[in-house]
Order: sequence, then C-alpha cells, then structure tokens
Amino acid sequence: MAAEISSWHKPGLVAQQLVSYAEELKFSGSFLVVIADEHGWPEGVSPAVASVVARATARPSPHRVARSHLEYVHHLPDRIRWLTTPTEEGSAGEAGHLLTDSSRPDDAARLAAKLASADDSPDGLKNALGSFREWRTAVKNVFRETEDKPEDRALLIASLFLNGKDALTIQNSARALLGDDPETDVRTILTGPDLTTRLTKMGAEVNGRTVSLDHKSGYARAVLLHLWQQRADIHPHLLQWLDTLTAPKGPGADRLAAIGDLLVELAVAENDIRVVKQIHAWIDKGADSTEHRELIARVLTVAAEADTLGVQVRALLLDSAQDESEAVATVVALVCQGEFAEHYPRQALVRLRHILDRSETDEAVQTAQDALRDIAARDGQLPRVWSTVIKWATEKKHLAGHRAFLSLLDPRVDPYVLQVMLAAAEQKEDIKEALLDGWNAALADTRVEAECRQLLTAWAEVRKAADMPTELLTDLLNQIMLGHLVASPVAALIFGEPGVADGEAVIELRKDLRLPPTLSSLITAHERASAES
Repeated sequence: MAAEISSWHKPGLVAQQLVSYAEELKFSGSFLVVIADEHGWPEGVSPAVASVVARATARPSPHRVARSHLEYVHHLPDRIRWLTTPTEEGSAGEAGHLLTDSSRPDDAARLAAKLASADDSPDGLKNALGSFREWRTAVKNVFRETEDKPEDRALLIASLFLNGKDALTIQNSARALLGDDPETDVRTILTGPDLTTRLTKMGAEVNGRTVSLDHKSGYARAVLLHLWQQRADIHPHLLQWLDTLTAPKGPGADRLAAIGDLLVELAVAENDIRVVKQIHAWIDKGADSTEHRELIARVLTVAAEADTLGVQVRALLLDSAQDESEAVATVVALVCQGEFAEHYPRQALVRLRHILDRSETDEAVQTAQDALRDIAARDGQLPRVWSTVIKWATEKKHLAGHRAFLSLLDPRVDPYVLQVMLAAAEQKEDIKEALLDGWNAALADTRVEAECRQLLTAWAEVRKAADMPTELLTDLLNQIMLGHLVASPVAALIFGEPGVADGEAVIELRKDLRLPPTLSSLITAHERASAES
C-alpha cells in the first residue's frame, strides 16, 4: 500500500480501521497483511496501530527467490540448473551471475519468469538473459554507433512500434517522424547501405519484406526506455507522431493493442501519466468501434493497477466517468467490467454510478449496466453491490440508482441476482422491504418509466418458472401495483396499452393479483372489450 497511503485523506483513521478489520478476520481463520515502506504506515497514531508493525531486517536471498519461483510458480524445477553459482557444486549456471546478494526480490522473480518463458535452447536462453538485462548494453552500443545517423535511429523507433510490418512502411514512418519528405535525388538514393542492412545493424530481423524484433524479447522496451530517458526533448514529438501512426487509416491502426502495451510499460517504468493520457486521447480519435474501445480499456486497466502510477490513472478514470463523451464513458465502463473490479470493486462502483447518471440511455449507460451485473455475479460481490445500489436508489434518489436497481433485477439478461434476492427476501423481511423501497423509488422517477414497465412484464413472465418463488413474486407485484395504481408502468400492466398485445404471462398475472373489487371488475370489463374488438 506504499503508493496508496500518501493519498489517504485521514491515514491514521484508515490505519485504525484496517487493524480492526484484521482483528475480525482472525476469528474467520484469515489474515490481512499491509505492505508499506519504512515511512508510509502512520504508526504514531496509536499503540494499536504501532503494535502490528513487523519490520523486515534482512533481504531475502535473491537466488532462493528465483529458484522457488521456477519450481513452485512456473513448475520448471529442471531450469534451476541455469541459476547455479560458482560457490556451489559443479559449474556455474548461465544465469547465476545475474543475481547478487544486493539484488531485489522482484528482480529475482522477473529473472525466473524470463527463464520459464524461454525456449530450452542456447538461443532461447541467450534471449531470455538479454531480455532480463533489458538489452541495456546492446541499446547503448546502437545509439553510440548512430550518433550522427538520425535516419537509422528513426528506423529503429518505427520498427519497435510497427513490428511485423514491411520495410517500406517502416521507412516511410521513420521519415514522417523526422519530418522528411521522400528522397528525390537519385544519387542520394543510390548512396549508402541497403535498407535491410541498416535495419539489421539496428537489431532488427528482416525476413523477405517483414521487419521484426520478436527474436529479442524486451529489446523494444529497452530502446523505448533509453529514448525516453536520454532524449527528453523528443517526448511531445514522439507522442504526436504516434497519434498519426495509430489514426484509423494510419500504418499502426491495426497494432493499437501492441503499441498501447509498449506505452503502458513505459508509463509504469517512468511513472509518467502523460503517456497514459496520450492513450486515453485515442478513445475519441481512433476508430469508432467496440474493438477499439476494448483495446483502450485493456491498456488502461493495466495502467490503473500499477503500483505507483495506478493512483493517478484511477483518478483519471474517475474524471473520465463524468466525461460528456459517450466513447470515453463507455471505455471507463469496460474497465470496470474487467479485472479492475476484482481489485478495486468499490472504486469500480463509484465510477459506474457516474456513468449511470448520464441523461440519455446511450451505449455508455448500457455498458455500465452490463458491468454492474457482471460484478454482482462474481463470488462474494453481490452483498456489496446490492447494499450500494439500494442506497443509491432509496437514499440518494440518483437516476443511477434507479437504473442500477432495475438492471440488476432483470431476469431477461441473467436471473441470478433476482433468484438470490428473492430467496433472501423469503428469509429476511428487511430484504423484502428493500425490494419494495427500490421499486417505490424507481416508479416515482418518470425518467425510467419504460424500464419499469419492461421489468414488471419480465417479472410477470418468470413467475411460473421452476426456480422462482411464485407466491412471493406475486405478493411483491401485488404490493408494488397497489401502491402505484396511477403510475404509468403499473397502469399499463394492469389495463394494457392501446395497440399492444399482452402475453399470456401478463394476463395470468392480472388474474392472480389481489386488487380492490372495483378495480378487478374494471380489468375484467377491459379484457372482454379487448377480446371482442
């Protein structure tokens, strides 16, 4: 939590609440561990907060960490041979020298991951070691050898973003980065090394017309980090060039996912929110498609979960949830539908509320409703979602609350939530009252009249389903309608609407409702007239 604590409004109070929660967990046989840096945890607040502090006084053995990861995380104990050191029996492993006693545990884990993903061959091992070292030496050599060759450096930059494209596309993109026009002087064209030779010297592999850096895992990231750190003046020019590159008809439009992944790695490594904001800007600038928005959402999800940068990205998502742009709000809803909700369920719900408060039921609202149902269906999340939504609907009177309440209980999409809530209502009166309160609040909001009518009809249609408590559902519908006889959705269900043929389930419901005698006779007369006409 080291990156989070500094942003807490009242660190001492939050710390005390965490300690109390940890004490409760002990009774369930569980534990809460908060990992912070030396100065992050506010232990001076109280003895209780200070008493839980346990300081690590010795660094874990990095070699032991790497071996444990290979054996127990990656299930490849045979590759531990690559980690043996000269002090052990036998010859030293090829990777053993990359870790020292001062190496960080996360470096050891990263090395184990590289060794686990490598081909079990000399070349595979060589690439894994180079990737772990992030190709620093190779990249420094390339940039040293091209000090007076900006054209070659531009080729390398274009290659890492357009990996897998043909050489001429990469050359044209490199020229665009430099702001150069195509060469027209024949003498100049015929002078110097061939394009393939130049690309190969920069570390690329050229097969036919295709340029690739795939044979050097991590090389593209190393080049980008070097460029970002050593050539700070290029930042705005590079981001502007990437705008053109990833435009709908740009040469990198079909590589948005890979380019986004590269940029997120850069943003996380450099803790640079500008890079994430550039990706965010592509929402409205790129293709107007579901695929485009899902790609951006995936990239933003990774950035939002980063240790340090994540705090700023999550704040960006909060602002974006309130953005007028339908596309931007839709992407935030997609983020909240993915892994983000697993790690930050409360934050996901807050962002979804802002989206559900939009004036029109557009794609963003529909995506937010899907995300809300998805979160509610996950293990252990329904109680949190339900308590939050019912509060929005009944206490805050938010449009978001009414939309959320109605979409959660809609059996047409997924009957899970309705089944669980009805089962709970059979056992607990307060749940039944909450359901009625939610309906009362929604029916009082004319902005969701159509949704109320649709859900009432849907409830009528599932009443006789085998997995539904028919009697309870009928009783709930009866109480809802008695309390809102003049509301349009209720009146439409009881009396029908001109030109609308009601289904058998709705007609059956009318017979089962315990309505006042006068009203029942009116319904019977209405149905006879409808049948005769």
